[in-house]
Amino acid sequence: MKSAIVILCGGGPAPGINTVISTVAKVFLKSGYRVIGLHGGYKSLFSDDPEMIDFDFAIADDIQKQGGSAIQMSRYKPKDSEFNPRFFIKHNIKLLVTIGGDDTASTANRISTYLAQSSIKIQNLHVPKTIDNDLPLPEGSPTFGYYSAKDEGVRIAQTVYEDARTSGNWFVLSAMGREAGHLAFGIGAACHFPMIIIPEMFNKTQVTFDRITRLIISSMVKRKLLGIKYGVAIVSEGVFHFMTDDEIISSGVNFTFDDHGHPELGNVSKAHIYNMLLQHKLKELNLNIKSRPVELGYELRCVRPVAFDLMYCGLLGYGVKALFDQGISGAMVTSDPVGNCKPLYLKDVADANGKIKPRLVDMSGEKVKMVFNEGVQYLCEDDYEAARDYLTNPEDYDFKKILNWE
Repeated sequence: MKSAIVILCGGGPAPGINTVISTVAKVFLKSGYRVIGLHGGYKSLFSDDPEMIDFDFAIADDIQKQGGSAIQMSRYKPKDSEFNPRFFIKHNIKLLVTIGGDDTASTANRISTYLAQSSIKIQNLHVPKTIDNDLPLPEGSPTFGYYSAKDEGVRIAQTVYEDARTSGNWFVLSAMGREAGHLAFGIGAACHFPMIIIPEMFNKTQVTFDRITRLIISSMVKRKLLGIKYGVAIVSEGVFHFMTDDEIISSGVNFTFDDHGHPELGNVSKAHIYNMLLQHKLKELNLNIKSRPVELGYELRCVRPVAFDLMYCGLLGYGVKALFDQGISGAMVTSDPVGNCKPLYLKDVADANGKIKPRLVDMSGEKVKMVFNEGVQYLCEDDYEAARDYLTNPEDYDFKKILNWE
């Protein structure tokens, strides 16, 4: 039987997935391998009836520049008890290629351990994918899809800012980012938004809706003092990751709950929550400022990849073949800014439970400090006297005091 490789995709879509699949398929077809695409992620890998697609050059070439994924994705996370070698043995698999974010990588790490303990000689290589940019890659190396999603996010966000200027209103944008604020920060900084709120900002205090609301109002009043009646605040959805369930439920939103009793955040608009709480507070303060919610999420995930990701994903695909030929397994494929492809072993970036540790926005980095010190606009102590025209207690809306940065 011909030797084969299998490719599966986990998590949600990100621009460039098809470019990776196309590149991996082409280089392995060229070397005489059968290339299988496995629909349904890990659930299909260990099922009795997996749904598959066999790639040839024509299919691989056709999808190279497309958004979305030619292989159906899944967030399914198998238990260790579900692991079995049937698929690998039946199809003479020599390499398992996983494409995904931290959850997919964590499961890939568990599978690598299982294969090694079972003395099954199958290599496993992971290609790091997420628009959140939160996988612990080497300095200067993004996760693929981040730049394409940010590019589309900036395009939409700029039109929202123009709407704010034209109508004299404010908008509250929510940007994807399950745990880290890279996307919200990148979009907000590129658009010169007067307020950017990411979870990493709360490094000296607890994330609460009240603090988020006061940060936005701080920017609104600062802009009023500057004679500017409009603006946009962008808030990362990652702030929810650091809130307690009680804090989330206190928002007043009628949530549905999962089997473990946790609010199902995927069923609601985060921008709506931020904006609703903001409007309640503005009315309480008798501040006549209109604001509207805008969600930046699913519309970013399946756009066509920009030139950066087309090239970057191609290099990662070639890197899969290079590392495979070197006999490397249980590693993420990385490509540095020069284009050198190297392995990043999953065991070296996982915690004691095998979960991949996220890469957060570095609040001490020069880029971040410059944006928050010079780019965003907020009240400080020098503004207190003028701000009393709008707030009886402007010190409660001092940006640095809200975050306990002083």
